[in-house]
Amino acid sequence: MMLQWAGSILYVIQAIVAMPIIGLLFAPWAMFSKRGAYTACKSYAGWCMWTARWLIGLRCEVRGQVPDGEVLVGAKHQSFLDILIIFHALPRAKFIMKREILWMPVIGQYTKRMQMIAVNRGKRGKAISKMIADVNAGRIEPGQIVIYPQGTRVAPGAHLPYKVGTAALYDQLGQTCVPVATNAGYFWPRRGLYRRPGVAVVEFLDPIAPGLSKLSFMKTLETRVEAASDALLSEAGWRPGDA
Repeated sequence: MMLQWAGSILYVIQAIVAMPIIGLLFAPWAMFSKRGAYTACKSYAGWCMWTARWLIGLRCEVRGQVPDGEVLVGAKHQSFLDILIIFHALPRAKFIMKREILWMPVIGQYTKRMQMIAVNRGKRGKAISKMIADVNAGRIEPGQIVIYPQGTRVAPGAHLPYKVGTAALYDQLGQTCVPVATNAGYFWPRRGLYRRPGVAVVEFLDPIAPGLSKLSFMKTLETRVEAASDALLSEAGWRPGDA
C-alpha cells in the first residue's frame, strides 16, 4: 500500500510537470496548425497513459469500434483519465466543456486552437444552439463531438440524471450517437492522489442510429451506458461502498 501511495504521488507530480513541458515543446507548431495542437495533446494523453502503466500499474484499454466519421459521442464521465483515453482514441475529438477551461494555463490555449466547444453551465441551451449553427455553417471542422450526458464527473455507483442537451444535439444534428462506457473512476477517482493498479477501460458501444424520438433516444443511451459501465466496474472488482 505504501509503495502504491508513493507511486501515485510521483505519478501525479510528473503528469502535472509534463503538461507545460509538452505544451511548450509543441507550441511553435501548434500556433500555426490544428494538427500540431492535436498532436501535442495526443502526445500528452499518451504520456499519461504510458507512465500510468509503469509507475502505478494502471493499464488503459480501449474496446469496441472507435468511430472515425462525424458522430456524436455520449460518454460516461468518471475521471480525468477517461477524457485522456477518449481523446487519444478518437481521430478528431471535439469536447463540449465548461467555459472556465479556456482560461487555464497551456491547456486553455490548446482547446481554443482545436476549436473545442466551451459552454456556460448556466446558459447551456444557448451555447448548444450556437454550436449547432457553427457546425452547420462549416466554421467548425468535422470531427467527433463528445458530450457528457450527465454534465459532470460521476463517482462509480452514483446515478445522476441524464440531461436533455444530449438529446437536443442528437435531434438537431441528425448524426449517429456512439455511447461510451468506462470504469476509469474506480482507478483514478475524482478527488485525492491515490491511484489503483488494474485495467481502466473505455468501451465504445453499439451506435444509436439517428431518427429516434428524444425520449426514446435518452432512454436507450442511458440504459446502454449505465449497464456497460456497471459491468466494467464489476469486472474491475469494484463493490458498492468502495471509495
